Amino acid sequence: MKIVIACDSFKGSCTSEEVAESVERGIFSVLPDCQVEKVAVADGGEGTMRTLTKALNGKFVKVVTHDPLMKKKDSVYGILENTGTAIMEMAETSGLTWVPPGKRNPLYTTTYGTGEMIADALKRGCRKFITGIGGSATNDGGMGMMQALGVAFYDKHRNLLKGEGRNLLKIADIDISSLMPEALESSFTIMCDVNSPLYGENGAAHVFAPQKGASSEEIEILDKGLKHYAEILKQIVRKDIASIPGSGAAGGLGAAFMAFLPSVLQPGIQCVLNILNFDNILRNADWVITGEGKLDAQTKMGKVPAGVLEYASKYNIPVIAIAGSVEDVQLLNDMGFLGVFSIQSAAVDLQKAMGTAYAQKNIEETSSQIIRIINKFITK
Repeated sequence: MKIVIACDSFKGSCTSEEVAESVERGIFSVLPDCQVEKVAVADGGEGTMRTLTKALNGKFVKVVTHDPLMKKKDSVYGILENTGTAIMEMAETSGLTWVPPGKRNPLYTTTYGTGEMIADALKRGCRKFITGIGGSATNDGGMGMMQALGVAFYDKHRNLLKGEGRNLLKIADIDISSLMPEALESSFTIMCDVNSPLYGENGAAHVFAPQKGASSEEIEILDKGLKHYAEILKQIVRKDIASIPGSGAAGGLGAAFMAFLPSVLQPGIQCVLNILNFDNILRNADWVITGEGKLDAQTKMGKVPAGVLEYASKYNIPVIAIAGSVEDVQLLNDMGFLGVFSIQSAAVDLQKAMGTAYAQKNIEETSSQIIRIINKFITK
């Protein structure tokens, strides 16, 4: 029997590698001779860069960047030296985790550090970029990123504007004459797991700014700013990107990539599975086990288990999903999962449940029980 394990991380608890290793131990406790193939998977958010860099035998590069509040920090990205490809995730330097809860406000955060990472890779000779843009702390429309790459934004008095969300409404002119020429000679594959337009009730500010610390009044300011930004881009860059699905990703960072750089937006999980040649991994597989921290209605919206299920379904391979918690079971079954299982075996407080060792033990035990059923079914 061949079982493929393709799980996302259990955010705040276990990495995708730790989840896969725990599932494998559970399998081997019942079927020690089973053929198991583990693949760490991500959907474009946090963990994607490390997942892909390791899987493709790349190397990690350290660079000093600025976080969303413009404080210096050490950041990491991956390079595939044989192809001149840089693998990045904006959350590494511009992510919400770098802003203390009490200081979260997308009016004042910037993607400048993401631009610094790109500039560093360009100087090292990279001309292909695979970039995940999930997990942002920002709503600056990518102003900060583009500033780090040489673009200048001015107000009506010709004052230089900082790349922050509050300044979107003030943009009167954009000067791209100093944009790094290497950036225009490159190609950018942008992984995003949302299809949001740039502005409006389904746009970047209304949907995502609240979780980044914005009040209802600030959301309106940001939304108006993004609408104004789209109009300025249309006039100066000659591109109408406002309604492109994904332009609102990462607080409008998707729009900046599309407006200024040779970029293609792709669903994160599809991009990752294509890069990993997941079709080949599934060859001759009998079962697939996938999972993420929480299985619910959002799983259907481009998350790892949904992507894995889509690929496995092409070959009629049954898929079982595990998670720290499970909601909307009927919806998940209707999607095509043969079964969905919570790893929690008892009522415990959240802190204990999310402890790495505790979660790994529960993942292993849940997996062993699933395999006992599978084994009984196969050998009956």
